[in-house]
Amino acid sequence: MQPVISTRADRPDLWARLDEHPDAWPEFIHHAETTNRLWHLMSDRHPDLQLVLYDEDSGDVLGRGQTIPVAWDGTVEGLPGGVDGALMQAEERGADGPVTTLCATVAVVDPRRHGQGLSGYIIRGMAEAAGKAGLDALIAPVRPTWKERYPLTPIERYAQWRREDGLLYDPWLRLHQRLGAHVLGIAEASMTVEGPVADWETWTGLVFPDEGDYVVTGALVPVAFEAGRGRYVEPNVWMLHESKSVDSRMA
Repeated sequence: MQPVISTRADRPDLWARLDEHPDAWPEFIHHAETTNRLWHLMSDRHPDLQLVLYDEDSGDVLGRGQTIPVAWDGTVEGLPGGVDGALMQAEERGADGPVTTLCATVAVVDPRRHGQGLSGYIIRGMAEAAGKAGLDALIAPVRPTWKERYPLTPIERYAQWRREDGLLYDPWLRLHQRLGAHVLGIAEASMTVEGPVADWETWTGLVFPDEGDYVVTGALVPVAFEAGRGRYVEPNVWMLHESKSVDSRMA
């Protein structure tokens, strides 16, 4: 296998095949109103910054990474709110507004390919894309892989957990760390999903007969139910990569 990074602009044929992959996300994630409404901005405005990972030998599509340029002043306080915040900033700024930094919004590998070390190609490809675009850095509101196992633990604490070797406990945070990133802070409201109880029951296969907070499979924090509606506010962990020129073929 020879993994290679290309872009939607260069290989629209590969991008069109991404729906061949099994869904990697819990169903409720697909119902985030702000994200759904503004997701098109990335491809419409920046097809050259939307990455597709494929196997040069077989032609198989392996994964994708999506990004949006943002204006960031380099401070923790100046970070966008998260995925939703980065997209809303792009909407408000318009297509030609000034930008300084590339913000990752998603990096995902075909679930059938997990464990093959492919995610690093996408993250490195994002950092390379930032460098090619003349942007200062790559920032990423990272969705920690194992946080759903600890939905009652505050993410501020979870993001600080480390293994005995000193590396971050969470495997997705740790991969970013191994690739040179460090934790900047917490995106407390990176993405919000709201809907009637009936919708949440359809999305999750659970029932929510009372008001209150519920632990839901795939959710990083509990879902809050009140007045016939459920609200999920997903926190992520901000990480910073330097922009750079790298060979995206390299592991």
